[in-house]
Amino acid sequence: MASVTSIPAPRRLACARCGVAFGCDLSKDCWCGQEAARLPLPASGTGFADCLCRDCLRVVAEAHDAANWAISAVLLDMDGTLLDTERVYRTSLCNALADLGYGDGTEIAHAMIGMPVAECELMLIDRYGANFRIDDVRAAFNANRDAMLRDGLPLKPGTLELLDALRAIDCPTAIVTSSTRRAAEHHLGLAGIRARFDTVLTRDDVARGKPDPELYLRAARHLGFAPRACLAVEDSRPGIEAAHGAGTIPIMVPDIVQPNDATRAKCAAVLPDLHAVLDLLRDKRAFAPRT
Repeated sequence: MASVTSIPAPRRLACARCGVAFGCDLSKDCWCGQEAARLPLPASGTGFADCLCRDCLRVVAEAHDAANWAISAVLLDMDGTLLDTERVYRTSLCNALADLGYGDGTEIAHAMIGMPVAECELMLIDRYGANFRIDDVRAAFNANRDAMLRDGLPLKPGTLELLDALRAIDCPTAIVTSSTRRAAEHHLGLAGIRARFDTVLTRDDVARGKPDPELYLRAARHLGFAPRACLAVEDSRPGIEAAHGAGTIPIMVPDIVQPNDATRAKCAAVLPDLHAVLDLLRDKRAFAPRT
């Protein structure tokens, strides 16, 4: 009687991009031999260090080019992406709310990350009611924030290295921020990087702020490139929604709040810091010499 070769049962894995469980019958590690097309995607070039399901593998490959990205410009969020301000904002707001008797404001502070100031104030009024003392909270927040920033404004890890690399290849860049013009100019100056940017687009420059894509569309148009040729680096859900809606290549470097599945699905990559963004760009050969 002929022997029967047993076929190993598929391993049950969770997709690193969408979280869906799927079966993999590979007998050894591969990235990813399971895929019939044998797509040449190294783990470091996708932002995912583990297995992807077939659907997500195809999305990553087809939407963002399996070998190289054709990046002509880099669009950068400011707060929480280049500048370590979101923790300052969160602490300043939570302390203001607590001092005025509104209790723990951590949840609402997290929900406001990446949103313009006017929208944030509407969120507070909606949360605490029509009698909410918005003027008092605003004054306390500003006082707390100014005290925390008195000794300067720290940069996020990898900020200078990324900006230096972009400058070295003469890559056009722009700040795309939900902050007001006044706040953006002040904070970029306080952090010592204002002179690195010729183009700074703020909430004051558009009718609708993030998550609406208008800011990113305007930035791409200002630099003279199609959105699909622009890499956008963001730290928040509203920012990723805006960058994705504009048709750019969205990279997320989460600051305080990690992305949910819906936000992650809109990202070309989710990376731990700006050092990883620079590594990804080099891996994608986005820094190849221009002719």
